[in-house]
Amino acid sequence: MGNDAVELAKKFFHSELEELSEVEKKVIAQIIARKEISRNTNKEFDTTLTLGEKWADKVASFGGSWTFIILFSSILLVWIVLNSFLLVARNDVFDPYPYILLNLVLSMVAAMQAPVILMSQNRAAAKDRMEAQQDYEVNLKTELEIISLHEKFDQLREKQWSDLLTLQQEQINMLSHLLNNKKAEEEKKS
Repeated sequence: MGNDAVELAKKFFHSELEELSEVEKKVIAQIIARKEISRNTNKEFDTTLTLGEKWADKVASFGGSWTFIILFSSILLVWIVLNSFLLVARNDVFDPYPYILLNLVLSMVAAMQAPVILMSQNRAAAKDRMEAQQDYEVNLKTELEIISLHEKFDQLREKQWSDLLTLQQEQINMLSHLLNNKKAEEEKKS
């Protein structure tokens, strides 16, 4: 980086540039460059997903929807009606009560759905971590910019006080001069 970065590290973090974390160094570089930190983490995260991860997200999304619940409930209802009433009359039941084959199918669906949902949740957690990192960087830069603005206001206020004191001293000198002139005129008259 440069001398500016070393000065900012000492000014804001009270430490040497080499002692700062990568995030802090990145923020200092962005402050020096007056560069924006914000980026689209959703787009950035989506570009890193593999085809399998995209499919897992779609399966998890479908598995947690009303469409899935209604469709799956309909299939279960048809299965039960078919095996309990329609095929019983023909004595052609393929899964009689207590529906052992249906229990096996439900267990397999649950066994496949659970890891897919967990994979999707893990990616959501990774995305949340990425967004939290982005938020931290933005907050850190904002805090440093606010500190910098406070320092600029303090400098302006100090300069204004100095100018005001100078102006006040000039006014006092002018008033003293006027008083001296008035005293001199009164002494001449008397």
